[in-house]
Amino acid sequence: MHLRALKKVKKDVSLHDPIGQDKEGNEISLIDILEAENENIIEYIQLNMEIDKMQHFFKVLDEREKEVIIYRYGLHDKNEMTQREIAKKLNISRSYVSRIEKRALMKVFHEYYRQERSKQND
Repeated sequence: MHLRALKKVKKDVSLHDPIGQDKEGNEISLIDILEAENENIIEYIQLNMEIDKMQHFFKVLDEREKEVIIYRYGLHDKNEMTQREIAKKLNISRSYVSRIEKRALMKVFHEYYRQERSKQND
C-alpha cells in the first residue's frame, strides 16, 4: 500500500499502466496505443537497428520471449504469425502472448539503449 501511495504522490506514469478497455473487454495501456500508431513495431526496430544487430540483444530474453519474438516477426526464416496463432501453438492465451511480446521488446530496447549509452561514455 505504501508503494501505491508513493506512486500517486510522485505522479509516475508507466507505458504499461492500464488506461481502459477495448471493444472485447481486454485491458489496454499506453504502449498498446503507441503500437497501434506505429503500423508494425518491428518496422520501428528495423529503422533504428539492423535485424542482425537486434538479434544480438536477444541474450537478455528468456527462451519463451525469444520464441514469441521469432514467431511474431518471422525471424530465422519463419513465417510471421499472429498472436492468436502463437497462442494456439504454445497453448497459452492470446493476451499472455501479447504481454510476453511487449515485455520482450522492452527488454531489447532497454539493452540496446544501455549499450549505446555505455559506448558514448567510453
